[in-house]
Amino acid sequence: MRPFAIIVMSLLAVSPLSAAEPITERIAPCLACHGEKGTSETDITPSLGAQQPAYTLIQLYMFREKLRIFEPMNEMAKELTDDDLRIFSDYIATLPKPVAQDGGDPARMQAAKALTSQFRCDSCHNADFAGRDNIPRIAAQREDYLAKTMREYKDNSRHGYDATMADVMQPISDAQIVELAYFLARVK
Repeated sequence: MRPFAIIVMSLLAVSPLSAAEPITERIAPCLACHGEKGTSETDITPSLGAQQPAYTLIQLYMFREKLRIFEPMNEMAKELTDDDLRIFSDYIATLPKPVAQDGGDPARMQAAKALTSQFRCDSCHNADFAGRDNIPRIAAQREDYLAKTMREYKDNSRHGYDATMADVMQPISDAQIVELAYFLARVK
């Protein structure tokens, strides 16, 4: 079993979710992996700070209903009610936005910024990549998570609630994915 899954399962065993507990206690197991202050320090685990509530709500629903498969998250979400999903989503939106990595190499950042325009990343995720509505914040997201996610959309192993990202990723090369992830992880 992967270390991440072991951590999540042990947190579940110690801290069962209960509607009677305040949200700060109920969400603690989530933040153990996703970052207490909005920025994940766990490999290939997304930062959740300032994430769009509608996007988070959809993702939690998809995990609960096993429309998106990642066993630790499926396990965490399986007992959540619709009200719980809304409460968690709204709370996550109040967390501080993720802390961007270093400023990066200026030439590399400029070239990758051009890719975001070429592939129109900024038209859906906004010019500041903060997202909107059901489109996620990708600014200052973990670089490893961004690259993994884009590759999964490209090879169709990650299914969204619609096919938009799978379609968008088709013409993007792996080298461009690396550059896009590098850039987006450093957007402040």
